[in-house]
Amino acid sequence: MPVLAALLQAGHGVACVYSQPPRPAGRGQKERRCPVHAFADGQGLPVRTPQTLKTEDAQADFQALQADACVVAAYGLILPPAILAAPRLGCLNVHASLLPRWRGAAPIQRAIMAGDSESGICIMQMDEGLDTGAVLMREKMPITGETTAESLHDALSAMGARLMVEALSGIETATLSPEPQPEDGVTYAEKLARGEGKLDWNRTAVDLERQVRALNPWPGVWFEYAGERIKVLAAQAMDVEAAAKDGVMVGATVDDRLSVACGQGVLRLERVCRAGKTPQDAADFVRGFPIPAGTELL
Repeated sequence: MPVLAALLQAGHGVACVYSQPPRPAGRGQKERRCPVHAFADGQGLPVRTPQTLKTEDAQADFQALQADACVVAAYGLILPPAILAAPRLGCLNVHASLLPRWRGAAPIQRAIMAGDSESGICIMQMDEGLDTGAVLMREKMPITGETTAESLHDALSAMGARLMVEALSGIETATLSPEPQPEDGVTYAEKLARGEGKLDWNRTAVDLERQVRALNPWPGVWFEYAGERIKVLAAQAMDVEAAAKDGVMVGATVDDRLSVACGQGVLRLERVCRAGKTPQDAADFVRGFPIPAGTELL
């Protein structure tokens, strides 16, 4: 949505907005429009929600728009060659990584989980490959120990909207030159799976702390205790010296403040949530739901 809003604010005419079809959501499973669809409706823009762009009819409808450029941001459908070739200036994608690192579906989360020190935005000319197109613009953003997937997503969304407006101006005036991606340094950000949220205490505390920051709000990070799944919303990795764990098995609490022995180091759980309950700071949580030192967590 930030990209579309920025394009309108910059005075670009939008011939049509394409989005994923409305899908059932919430307790009532009523069909809900995605945020871009809802925003476009509010602006009085035409919206199309095809299930695929591979049919001749869908491609003919797109070509009939006679668009100068196509702007793509987290669309989720493959663009066939006929779609890529239709706009006069091509199809431009906002990608949330410093290509060629983290091509694919989940670049923000994978960058945090890998311990990358920076991320960024690339405005890319799309081709038939998976995020393999030439880069028109790029800008970096640091990843710190406080960065979460949500905060990085929001910051990169704003950056991407600004850069896309600049890129459209640059390609229209021929002041931007596309730069092919180097062959070295390619990594792939695989789509997130729900099962990735379970904490494996055999890993290092540093890895698990990154996992907590990367996988909230989805799929969420959790462990099991007393037959319950408990979500971890914030955590801090500690050195072994910071919390004595001699004689404590991996996956067991080393104190009564939700500090857990890991394969290396100790992970202190700072904010947690039981199923169906309100999130709580660890100190408040253990007052109502004690987990004594030496308790094994699954």
